[in-house]
Amino acid sequence: MALYAIGDLHLSIGEDKPMDVFAGWNDYVSRLKENWEKLVTPGDTVVIAGDISWAMKLESTYEDFRFIDELPGKKIFLKGNHDYWWGTKSKMEKYLAENGLDSISILFNNTYTCGEFAVCGTRGWFLENDTPEDIKVLNREVGRLRMSIDAAEQTGKEPVVFLHYPPYFRGIECKEIMDVLTEHNIKRCYYGHLHGRQNFKLAFEGEYKGVDFRLISCDRVGFMPVLIR
Repeated sequence: MALYAIGDLHLSIGEDKPMDVFAGWNDYVSRLKENWEKLVTPGDTVVIAGDISWAMKLESTYEDFRFIDELPGKKIFLKGNHDYWWGTKSKMEKYLAENGLDSISILFNNTYTCGEFAVCGTRGWFLENDTPEDIKVLNREVGRLRMSIDAAEQTGKEPVVFLHYPPYFRGIECKEIMDVLTEHNIKRCYYGHLHGRQNFKLAFEGEYKGVDFRLISCDRVGFMPVLIR
């Protein structure tokens, strides 16, 4: 029973928004499928760290979600900034159940255990300006991260945090998010969101304030799920 992670699938099987137009994304859906099936077994779990489907509405995600559901293993979704279809946890779980998408679970103010780890996290945020709306969103994400980590700690297993936004980028930290990670003595944090060679050069990977960070966006990891354990 292994735990993997990958972010930013940006699927558009049911929509007309192919990612193949971007450098390095040619034939990415078949590459992702091939790599996934080489690594992941039915007993494994894969965390998908946001930007999952380009669909605008939940009911338009079916083709993308079916593609993911048919891949081996259990999948845990968390929200990305382009997941416009995201709604309440109950609404999404009802949709998954009604469509027989049984291998997919939603990470939203909660936790899931996998071996000795407890999977926790949220979309996160990076305060690029201090408008009241930005501050409101950030505070909400901080609260969701706390709830998820609290739930993880109650399992007695090691919390591993997954975010969509990087909490530390270009030498600047999102203090509010980092404070939660350090207060809870988080040792591992995986994030997505960043694409392209220039951003890969600027992205931070390694240890910062006792937390080991890794970027897991699809193109960064060669469309190959990353082994956590």
